[in-house]
Amino acid sequence: MYAVIETGGKQYRVELGSEIEVDRMDVEPGQTIDLDRVLLVADGDDAAVGRPVVEGASVSASVVRQTRGDKVVVFKYKPKARTRVKQGHRADLTVLRIADIAWAGRSAASEQAKVDKERAKQAAAAEKAAAEQAAADEALAKQLAAASAAAADAETDAAEPAKPRRTRKAAAEAATPAETTTDESADADAVASAADETPAADGSAALTQDAPAAADAEPADEPRKDG
Repeated sequence: MYAVIETGGKQYRVELGSEIEVDRMDVEPGQTIDLDRVLLVADGDDAAVGRPVVEGASVSASVVRQTRGDKVVVFKYKPKARTRVKQGHRADLTVLRIADIAWAGRSAASEQAKVDKERAKQAAAAEKAAAEQAAADEALAKQLAAASAAAADAETDAAEPAKPRRTRKAAAEAATPAETTTDESADADAVASAADETPAADGSAALTQDAPAAADAEPADEPRKDG
């Protein structure tokens, strides 16, 4: 919604929240004033044109501050007369902020307040949804990280099979046969040594010594058989 107002002999197009500079008014900053000379009010396709003003329409504004406009330089001269006049001017102004536009039982401030409330509600809902989505994403990331770690551990275990853990009983059973085998080997060695040192009682040793001599003897000539 916007309106066209007249003040100080000038016309201004104003909207809710806009600031305008008008000719100096005898008011104090922070004060609220009503501008009754509303020449036009429009809202979308609806519009009301005043003749000269719109009946029942008013514009409320709050005084922001008193200020002065930009400096304007006025320079006058007359050729061939050596006349030169330079003068500066700064207008005294009052800054107004439009607080409300009322027309046909409607208030621009009330409507804008409803719109702002709805926007704040939507923003809060969007922020809440974003926070929930962020929490869900974080939980999913943790789950994926845990799954990846478990898969890596499984691949490591498959590549390097774990050695069976030996208990005390298994270690004792494994050590017992080894000790028995060692004792048997020691007994066999002892028996062999005793056998080598003991002379044969039945003269087997003498036969063993005579055997090479008999082998060295030449064989006797066999009798010749005549055909």
